[in-house]
Amino acid sequence: MFEFDPVTIQRETRESTITTSIRGGAMDPNLKKNINTTIHFLSHMIEQWAWRSCLNLGVSVEMREFVLQHVIAEDAGQCFGEALLRVVDQLIKKQGINASGVGEGFIDEGAARARISFEYRSGFYFRRGGVVIPERVEDMLCMDLWNFLGGVAQGARATIQIELLEGEDPHHIWESVFRAFGEATRAAISPCPWRKGHTVGVAGFINVTSK
Repeated sequence: MFEFDPVTIQRETRESTITTSIRGGAMDPNLKKNINTTIHFLSHMIEQWAWRSCLNLGVSVEMREFVLQHVIAEDAGQCFGEALLRVVDQLIKKQGINASGVGEGFIDEGAARARISFEYRSGFYFRRGGVVIPERVEDMLCMDLWNFLGGVAQGARATIQIELLEGEDPHHIWESVFRAFGEATRAAISPCPWRKGHTVGVAGFINVTSK
């Protein structure tokens, strides 16, 4: 279990109010109920991320006038990323963490690899290889899952790489991605006392400004 002060981030624009939360500790029995993006498949993928990262993730969405899935996915990703950055700040100061991680996920014929590095610089790279990604999966566009992960990278000031290895069923393709992303997240925030007060890079001490 990861121990840190709970973090809640609310992102409010003229289009939406999106609230995300990240808590450590034991698994919340209401974990699934606390994840509600209004897009069923996106909520399901965030649940996969939570389960593999061992983090209690929560999200709620309020849209005004137009319910645009692109806005929900991109802004929720940004909001989660900002919350994750606050968690990383805490853990770096408290105990030191790996600050980078690699994970693999698979389900049936689908397989993916994810990498994440917290160095206070943003980058998102998606390599599909020979895997063909359909336009839609369940109740959303596949591109909006891409946008969600890009939002996380931007908000967390992290480098995230996703590499598709195998897959035909779009549900399995994306579930393998989010399983891998969860495993990479868990590896990155795992303790590493040797790096206490440092990022994974060699730039030196970090200057933590978040509260």
